[in-house]
Amino acid sequence: MKLSVVTTMYHSRSYLHEFYNRIGSAIRTITTDYEIIFVDDGSPDDSLGTALQLQQQDARIKVIELSRNFGHHKAIMAGLRDCTGDLCFLIDCDLEEDPALLVDFYEKMTEANCDVVYGVQATRKGKWDERLFGYLFYKLFNYLAYNKIPTNVIMARLMNRDYLRALNEFDEKEFFLASTFVNAGFNQAPLTVIKGSKGSSTYSFSKKIQLMVNAIVSASNKPLVLVFYLGAFICLCATLGGMGVLYYHFFVETMRTGWPSVILSLWFLGGLIILCIGIVGIYLSKIYSETKKRPSVVIRKRHFK
Repeated sequence: MKLSVVTTMYHSRSYLHEFYNRIGSAIRTITTDYEIIFVDDGSPDDSLGTALQLQQQDARIKVIELSRNFGHHKAIMAGLRDCTGDLCFLIDCDLEEDPALLVDFYEKMTEANCDVVYGVQATRKGKWDERLFGYLFYKLFNYLAYNKIPTNVIMARLMNRDYLRALNEFDEKEFFLASTFVNAGFNQAPLTVIKGSKGSSTYSFSKKIQLMVNAIVSASNKPLVLVFYLGAFICLCATLGGMGVLYYHFFVETMRTGWPSVILSLWFLGGLIILCIGIVGIYLSKIYSETKKRPSVVIRKRHFK
């Protein structure tokens, strides 16, 4: 049995040596036939150079150098498409997820006889604001998405070759990886893990908002459906309100027209129209990206021995 380990690098230089040592120890408890694939996602530090140094010591290391930073999820897919193992263990190299989890994942897969074992945080890491944002994200996403994702799921997972083959058939340019993992189907089993924290994150608040918007519109068209129902509801309310005003005007008391009410109505309807057009515009931008047929990532060079 051959085992592949896939990880991405972005500001990762300081973690790579320890990650390599710890993942190597975990792998050797399972098999001696393996490969470790490092994907350099345009890291601004010397992650690439450090990975190439490790490759000089171990020919089983493969380094994929992307031409620029394409983003975490796209870099992961580049690594998954290049792996050749019967099993593939995906994990971040920043050591927030313990590389020794590989052994637990393998035991769970053997016990459950499943195609995928994915990690779920026992308790979400981070400060109160990060936990709150995560809670709201999962609630909103699973309300809007047709295929729900597990709450507090992490990137670490062990996958077999059949599942990887199916996963690689997804050729979307705009995608949310956690949703793609679910959409691929197969028999998947969760494993509760404890995720550490390195104290800082490359995901700023604006990037988290961007990720949330991309995740929702990539996985579901429900916002468009909700816009239709919202418009229909407002039209119904406006019609009933207008009928009520006319009845009051003709049969109860003559009403004096009010400039503030007219202006407030215009602002409300104008803002609502802009909001709805904005939602439609986001979907159109996704269609625009897909129809251009650009590659998800561009590989500058594959460093294999």
